[in-house]
Order: sequence, then structure tokens, then C-alpha cells
Amino acid sequence: MDGRPAVGKRPTADGRTGRPARGRRGRPSRWPLRTRLVAAVAGLLAVVCLIVGGVTEFALHGFLMRQVDGQLGDASRRFFGMATQESRPPGGGGGPPPFPVPTGQSAGTLQAGVVNDAVRYAYVVLGDPVSATDYPVLERLPVDGRPHTRVFDDLGSYRLVAMRLPDGGVIVTGLPLAGVHSTLMGLGLVEGAVALAGLVVTGLAGAVIVRRSLRPLHRMAATATRVAELPLDRGEVALPVRVPDVDTDPATEVGQVGAALNRMLGHIAAALSARQASETRVRQFVADASHELRTPLAAIRGYAELARRVHEPVPDDVAHALRRVESESARMTALVEDLLLLARLDSGRPLAADPVDLTRLVVDATGDAHVAGPSHSWRLDLPEEPVVVVGDASRLHQVLVNLLGNARAHTPAGTTVTVTLSRPDRAAAVLAVADDGPGIPDSLLPDVFDRFARADNSRSRAAGSTGLGLSIVEAVVEAHGGTIGVSSQPGHTVFTVTLPLQRSGEVEPASAVPDHL
Repeated sequence: MDGRPAVGKRPTADGRTGRPARGRRGRPSRWPLRTRLVAAVAGLLAVVCLIVGGVTEFALHGFLMRQVDGQLGDASRRFFGMATQESRPPGGGGGPPPFPVPTGQSAGTLQAGVVNDAVRYAYVVLGDPVSATDYPVLERLPVDGRPHTRVFDDLGSYRLVAMRLPDGGVIVTGLPLAGVHSTLMGLGLVEGAVALAGLVVTGLAGAVIVRRSLRPLHRMAATATRVAELPLDRGEVALPVRVPDVDTDPATEVGQVGAALNRMLGHIAAALSARQASETRVRQFVADASHELRTPLAAIRGYAELARRVHEPVPDDVAHALRRVESESARMTALVEDLLLLARLDSGRPLAADPVDLTRLVVDATGDAHVAGPSHSWRLDLPEEPVVVVGDASRLHQVLVNLLGNARAHTPAGTTVTVTLSRPDRAAAVLAVADDGPGIPDSLLPDVFDRFARADNSRSRAAGSTGLGLSIVEAVVEAHGGTIGVSSQPGHTVFTVTLPLQRSGEVEPASAVPDHL
């Protein structure tokens, strides 16, 4: 059986599936390499800035706390000396402190007296008295002479130290940590601003540097794209595209890739040249053999006809043999003509470029098919205006004959074959040959336009098919700049041929025809 093509995308020559490249964990990588490199550098810089800022903040915090602890020790000793010199014990009376504020105490210094775990007085130098709600913090402070950090509701964070007097009382001295916190906060803001500015500058500079560094890869990608756009599957063997020499320096990684790509292109060009040479020899052989076979086949057929026309009676078996010789020579002549036509199309011989009334060709070819296959139902669906294309009328007629013959030969009697001609736009004409037969096997669809393709793998020619009909159809349609496709399922098979329209000029319209024959 002459094959029919599958609908949909054919697999590409390099086996690509069109799916995006996936990362190590199976998720697609949507960012370009330039963006990922810049993001990686910026992220690394952000981590470094974070680490440096954290270490700086920690070191400065320790330094400032040691400084505060030194000042706190001096203030505590002054307070302790004054308290031990007073005649009255701390907290001995109510109201103001029982002794004057020690000289040298800085503003904001907290001083308090605790007797029997109860605060007797607490105030801030040059400030307000401590609120009673903060007394529990002072009462629970360990009396060990070591600095401790505590947070008051009203005063904020303080560094405190408690010392016991000889009379059993406890004095508490404290310095505010607001200065430490403000210094650390200011340093953090400065570090953050510097880090942010550094990230912005690094991102911009990194984008420029990475873009310039990746230019060779972009040139290689452009080279590969130009190679991919070449019609290498249609006899094109010239492969002049190469990676520039500036991108093939073996001392760099990018140069090694460029050199390897050039070597690969050289191997591909050599392989294509060898393939083209082999195909040329095969085509030339087929053309020469077909041409040489035409004469002896014509002689065999002529002698067979002459022998059958003699007036003397011949045995029945001899007459049968002569008829078979004549029949097989006719079939072989048709095969040779098909091979010769394919060889001519493969060699790129130009076809005629005349205005062709495709409507009239459809009418004539369908009428001939009706005569050849009266057991089928033949229907036409034609536009009101003639459809004109530019091409070779005899070859386009052969396209129609092969498609209709294919539908007649491979569908049972009673099948309806519908030929539709339309002009959906001003650029192309669409010819469709549909039938409601059993359809084409799925296994045959990918190879339907291959030469000598049949419904089975046997060499039986019970239907008279050579397997070249649809190959010729595809070759002729492509030679006219058109396309052919097919869809098939049980009960509906349709071949669709698209041909470019004639841009100017008109022909006489075809005569009216009925919608069925």
C-alpha cells in the first residue's frame, strides 16, 4: 500500500524533544547563565558582608562592654568610698539620699541603696528617681561585685554592679547602655548601607564583566543556530559556517569549546559530502538504469503484442504466457517511469511554471477516478471561483491521480471519497482528499511517504502498487513549494495538500460540475 504520513511533529534530526534543560534536582533552569553568575557573585558577596558585619558588631560590642565595665567599676568604687565614710548607713532614713552624690559621677549614673532586700532609695544622677516598679530588678541583683545587664521598664538597659557595705547594706551602681546600643545600631546601619551599595555596584559591574566574558559563547550559539537553519536534509552539503578564530584559543576553556565545535562541524561537513556523493551516485544509477530499461521494455511489450496478433492458432498456455509478458512489461514500464521521475525531481530539475487552473484538474482527475472505480462514491466540493496556482499542470495532475488512485485501491467498494478544494486566504490553495474507509495503520503513518512503503512488509503486488505513488506526490508538491499532510483514523482519512497561489493573472473559470459523480 502507498503510505500516508502521520499528523503532528516529526522527530528532529538531533533527537531533541523541545523540553527545557533540567537542573540536578529535575527542575527546569529558567535563568540564563549570565543572570545565574551575577546572582551567585552577589549572593556570595552578601554572605561575606553579613559575616564581616556580624563579626565587627560582636567585636565592637565586646569592646564597648569592657569600656562600660571599666567606667562602672570606677563609679562603683567612688560610691562605695563615699558610703563607707558617712556616719549614717545607706538607707537609714527616708527622703533624699543620706549622703551627697560622689563627685565625678557622670550624668545618667544609677545609684541605689538596698537594706534587707528592700530598696531604700534609688535615683539617677542629674535625673529623676527610679520608679518603684523597677525596684524588683535592683532587689534581685546578685551581690557579687560583678557587672550584670538588666532592663528597666522606664530607664531601659543598664549595666549594674552590687557591693555589700561593712554594715550589711548593699549599694547598687549602674551605667546606661543606650550609648552602646546607639553606637552598635549606627555601625549596623553604616555597614548595611555600604553592603547594599557594594552589592549594587558588584551586580552592575558583574553583569558587564560576565556579559563581555560570555560573548564568545553567544557567538558560538549564533554559529550553531546558523548551522541548524541550513537545509541539510535536502542535499545541502556546503557547511561554510565556523566559529571565529578569536574564539578557538586552546588556552581558554571557551576557546577549547569553540575549537571542538569547529572540529565537529568539519566532521559533519565531511560526512554530508560523503552522503551527498553516495546519493548522487545512486540517483544517477537509478536514472541511467531507468532510461536504459525503457527501450528493452518497449521492445518486449511490442514483440508480445505482435506475437498475440498472429493469425495462426497458438496453444492456450502460450497465449496466456504472452498476455502475462505484456502485462508485466507494462507494469515494469510504469515502475521505470516513476523511478525516472523521482530521479529527475531529486536532481532538482526545474518544473514548468505556468498558471494552472487547479479546479479543472480536480474535475478531470475525479471524473477519471469515477470511471476507473465505479464501485466507489466520488464527491466534489469546489469553490465558486477558479483556484489558480503556478506550476506544472501534468505533474499536478499526477498528484491528483495518485491520491485518488491510492484512495480507490486501499478502500473497499462503497467507500465515499470526497475531494475538497478551497482558498482560505490569498496566499495558498488547499486540496483535501478524504475517504471514510478503514484508515491507515498507526505503524505505517511515520513511513507513509517513504519509497516502496506498503501496508505490509511483503512484496505482494496484488493491488498493483509499487509503493512510489505517495513518494511522487510528496516530491512534486515540495517541488512546487507546497506541503502535504495526513490525518487518519478508522472511518476518516484525509490527505491535505497546500500549494502557493498565483499572485497575478486569471484563467477562464471551470465549467459547473455536480457535487458528486
